Amino acid sequence: MPHTFINTNVIHFEFVVVVNNHKMNALIAVALFVVTLDIGLQKPQHNNTMMISLNNIHKSYETGSNKLHVLKGIDLNVEAGEMVAVMGSSGSGKSTLLNILGLLDMHDQGDYYLDGNLIKNMNETKAAQLRNKFLGFVFQSFNLISFKNAVENVALPLYYQGVSRRSRNKLAMEYLDRVGLLPWAEHLPNELSGGQKQRLAIARSLIAKPKVILADEPTGALDSTTSSEVMDLFQEINQSGITLIIVTHENDIAHKTQRIIKLRDGLIDTDHKNGHTKPVSKPILSL
Repeated sequence: MPHTFINTNVIHFEFVVVVNNHKMNALIAVALFVVTLDIGLQKPQHNNTMMISLNNIHKSYETGSNKLHVLKGIDLNVEAGEMVAVMGSSGSGKSTLLNILGLLDMHDQGDYYLDGNLIKNMNETKAAQLRNKFLGFVFQSFNLISFKNAVENVALPLYYQGVSRRSRNKLAMEYLDRVGLLPWAEHLPNELSGGQKQRLAIARSLIAKPKVILADEPTGALDSTTSSEVMDLFQEINQSGITLIIVTHENDIAHKTQRIIKLRDGLIDTDHKNGHTKPVSKPILSL
């Protein structure tokens, strides 16, 4: 049986009823029950200033007869519009944490709220729907489709939203322009440099207008100059109000964010503010 949640917003609507063969118009103000099928997303009361809220998150993996406890009770709040770096040594749990935040994996225990919505009990289809609605992703290896050109790669998230080809390609061209890749719109990924590929991946992450962008080692395959350019672009994106969470092992990259969280042995070891990034001269998102 599907779960439900109750929306107590007041809704006014007019409808026609028939009483003893007489039509009557009625205006109803409903402040009671609007029942919606649960697609893994429930909306109980929660602090709506937090984009991400984790409470006592645990995650374990079984390998044969062994059980590896990776996350051991993560408590974390990320406000809307924050730009956060997540650091930690190999095995600290940072990749597992990012997978849970990105709905690529489910936690075993605890509560995860995304934009005030409780995330739980999802199959892959439901998780994919929510990823397409709320999240954008940027990866170290770019994850571009090799046989599609730049426009087609950027437009891909809109394909899954059912946007027409003409409309999605038009919007993709606009986002390519914003990241400085318009002249390469018809080029395949293997015709682009590493920095260009990452800017292309960033444009793709933006086109569906996500509330959160999750970046996994986005500068790991880039030289220092290109890495700095990519971080400038991320800061620009953050200035538009999008929340960014960046997993990185590079201190200079982390120090360009507003907050640095360090994991150790599946728990948050340190969490400190890093100062706010400087305002950029022009916003990347103007629509």
